[in-house]
Amino acid sequence: MKKSLLALAALGAFAGVAHAQSSVTLYGIIDEGFNINTNSGGKHLYNLSSGVLQGSRFGLRGAEDLGGGLKAVFVLENGFDVNNGKLGQGGLMFGRQAYVGLSSSQFGTVTLGRQYDSVVDYVGPFESGDQWGGYIAAHPGDIDNFNNAYRTNNTVKFTSTNYAGLTFGGTYSFGGQSGNFTGNQIWSLGAGYNNGPLALGVGYLNARTPNTSGGLFNNGGTASPLTAVSNPIYGGYATANTYQVIGAAGAYTFGAATFGLTYSNISFRNLGTTGTTRFETGSNASFNNVEANFKYQFTPAWLAGFSFDYTDGHSATLANGTSQSGAKYFNYALGTDYFLSKRTDVYLIGVYQHATGTDSSGNSAVASINGLTPSSTNNVFTARVGIRHKF
Repeated sequence: MKKSLLALAALGAFAGVAHAQSSVTLYGIIDEGFNINTNSGGKHLYNLSSGVLQGSRFGLRGAEDLGGGLKAVFVLENGFDVNNGKLGQGGLMFGRQAYVGLSSSQFGTVTLGRQYDSVVDYVGPFESGDQWGGYIAAHPGDIDNFNNAYRTNNTVKFTSTNYAGLTFGGTYSFGGQSGNFTGNQIWSLGAGYNNGPLALGVGYLNARTPNTSGGLFNNGGTASPLTAVSNPIYGGYATANTYQVIGAAGAYTFGAATFGLTYSNISFRNLGTTGTTRFETGSNASFNNVEANFKYQFTPAWLAGFSFDYTDGHSATLANGTSQSGAKYFNYALGTDYFLSKRTDVYLIGVYQHATGTDSSGNSAVASINGLTPSSTNNVFTARVGIRHKF
């Protein structure tokens, strides 16, 4: 009798497990193309490159139904370069995303691991670089992280369920430094609204000691401090104790046309905290960025877009007490994308940038399109023709 009861209990437990529904999906993107750059450090450049419109990647995405509207979820996503097979994101195996968590249909999702911040989630999608322009159409140096140049490690993230078009969320990243609770600490908040023709998004990002080993600007890697940021747009401000972004965006669709607008305020606060600086120790440097973009869907398979982006660097105080004027960057992008199928498309992107003023390194500002070698002058043009395949 006892054996029968034990067998029945075991069978019941097994049946409960068998009813749980689970799935794992392998997915990816391969993005490759040919580029022309009129001034790459003073020379013309013709080359192939990977992952411009979207980063080339492969990943595993899974979910297990735990019952009562609750699921266990995970994502492991790797970035790579098609041309040479190298890992992306500083050589990390799953450098794009790596997280696990629980998702409730009633309340939202909590995940733990390497993830995107709220500015990326709620404001970034409105930027032309995230739509049809790729990273070369992103704001100079991706200064506000709208184009997801930097991910966050050791992150706890909450994403709400959808409330009639309204979603919200936030992240908190532990710095992981013994005896220093705020070192490398990152947190963000954001919200979005999408209902009918109107879409809106707001986000806030705060990162402490961003250019130290393991900090935000090192993309979670372990490069030596003060080497991760080399671009002249804000590389000179990388000794800041805090990197802060406030962003807002909106878009409105009229039939086949969509008009978009983004704004961000970026500040590097308390300069000289993580190294020597030619600026007054403890001073701040800041930028304002505004982008206007337009997209038209000629057919379900063909779209084109145009954007203008203006980045305004405010003056900063030098160590001798004098003021240095900031740099200004004018970015123009034009792109078109044609879908050969649901999974394969071909595209063409052109970007022109003009720079004026004095950059963060104290030199006359040079044009510096995001992701490319800075120009030797204050003007540069780049063009790309590419193909993207999703699986």
